[in-house]
Amino acid sequence: MYIKRYSIAAFIWIAFVGWYVYAYVSHESMSLDFFGIHLPSLSIAVWVIIPLLVLYVASVFHMAFYSMLGNFKLRRYEKDFEKIIDEIIDAYLGKQKREYTFKTERYQLLGKLLEKSTLLPNPDLIGTTGNEKIDNVLRLIENIKKGEVVDLKPYGLRPQNPLVIQNEKNRYLKGDVTAEQILSNCAKHAEELCRFVYTDFSKKASLYNLLKYKAYLTKEALNNILARINADEFTLSISNEEIIELIKKLDLTKEDFIEISKTLAKGAMIPEQRMKLFEVLSEENEEAMDAYLFTLFDLEMIAPADEILQNTQPEEFQNFKAYRALKECGKNFSIYLFI
Repeated sequence: MYIKRYSIAAFIWIAFVGWYVYAYVSHESMSLDFFGIHLPSLSIAVWVIIPLLVLYVASVFHMAFYSMLGNFKLRRYEKDFEKIIDEIIDAYLGKQKREYTFKTERYQLLGKLLEKSTLLPNPDLIGTTGNEKIDNVLRLIENIKKGEVVDLKPYGLRPQNPLVIQNEKNRYLKGDVTAEQILSNCAKHAEELCRFVYTDFSKKASLYNLLKYKAYLTKEALNNILARINADEFTLSISNEEIIELIKKLDLTKEDFIEISKTLAKGAMIPEQRMKLFEVLSEENEEAMDAYLFTLFDLEMIAPADEILQNTQPEEFQNFKAYRALKECGKNFSIYLFI
């Protein structure tokens, strides 16, 4: 466009100069020798115009050359801009691996910053960015947060991606896929999703299936299972050996073992089974001893508890010893106050 304007202006100027020389300077003609070559006789006006034409042609080539360079540079910026858009989308989606190569210095800096960043989408941005790709991703993320199921396949996200996990949770909660479909294919899913599904699965599943997928047991799931023992609804009949088999899948603390005993106390487990369970657990794991003592005192099994306490160091189990001392003084406090 600029070359066209320049050409029109140049030709007008050349024509004006030629006319002026011919009309007001000289009508004569002359010939020139150029490096030994005898050139034909031409009007002086023509000889004046020829250098202008040469200058015009040279300037046009000059402008065309730098215009071409400018176009190449502009194309690099446009390509880098598209890459930045893709990297912004990856940052919104929480992609771990983002490998983009930028050819322009300014976008290289911005790309490096985005490569190590995770962007938190703001719902207010939806439809306001002016970029359809970004708006679609923002809308997709918001739909996942609302509990909807969306298609994430075009974005190539890994199963461990938080958005993929939440999307699969939404799919499961909507009933589009069953717990067993997920648990039987956990190699294709994130462990977090499998544990989430197993926890919900533990509320109603059979003992066979609970043991089958016990690799995804959680503390909450264990609590759900124990609460179902001899319960009125979704009753579960389970032996101590099977309970211990489940417990061994978890890394439990003293407090966790006590919570297990509390759960069994609220349920309908036979006292003898509960006491025997913690006796075995305490023999295999020292962390379960507090829960065993709690269980004995809760079941008013004072003699076995006394025998254990008598064989301990003075600084050990002071809370239970205090409870026992108050009990001997006729003070009846709840054992729950001492744990």
